[in-house]
Amino acid sequence: MSDARPAFEPEPAVAEDLFGDQIDLARRFTAALAAEGELRGLIGPLELPRLWTRHVLNSAIAAPLFHGSVADVGSGAGLPGLVLAIARPDVEWTLIEPMERRVAWLEERVADLALQNVRVMRARAEDVGLEFDVVTARAVSALRTLVPITAPLAKDGGELILLKGMNVQTEIDAAQKVLKKHRVTDVSVEVLGEDVLAETTRVFRARVRA
Repeated sequence: MSDARPAFEPEPAVAEDLFGDQIDLARRFTAALAAEGELRGLIGPLELPRLWTRHVLNSAIAAPLFHGSVADVGSGAGLPGLVLAIARPDVEWTLIEPMERRVAWLEERVADLALQNVRVMRARAEDVGLEFDVVTARAVSALRTLVPITAPLAKDGGELILLKGMNVQTEIDAAQKVLKKHRVTDVSVEVLGEDVLAETTRVFRARVRA
């Protein structure tokens, strides 16, 4: 049986379209994640062959939706927060992550890429005590448990832009009481990347009212 690692996915042509003049930073981030991600417990051993497609571009496709100040809850490997911060240097990003080893990774990448629009906070979302124009998260938990920790971080009238999977509508149906309790309104689902990406991105969008 071979112990060889799976091959790192070649950069898809669409990556340069999505990142524009930030593509070199995106390449450096993705290469670092490919080199260190599994060793540092950031990605699983099967992710290398789909690292660009399933993770980096899946996050970057949502970049045009963001504005102002954004909190990324449970940043982990930097998906979507670091990827989006690379794609949108005009937006201020706060990456919230409670685990020390992941915080170390995020801080290293911010320093290595010289990102001036990013701060990293080691904290649970519940303990941050700040408000943002937009709150995002990817692959953290189902809406019924994610909304109670993300909605309080949004300003009155601020947005939740949460990157979800195929079952997002089922999650919305199961979270109706939670959405009402946290005054989450104007709920919609957007499908991004059709005819652009190999795998589309589904985004839960909503407003948070005080």
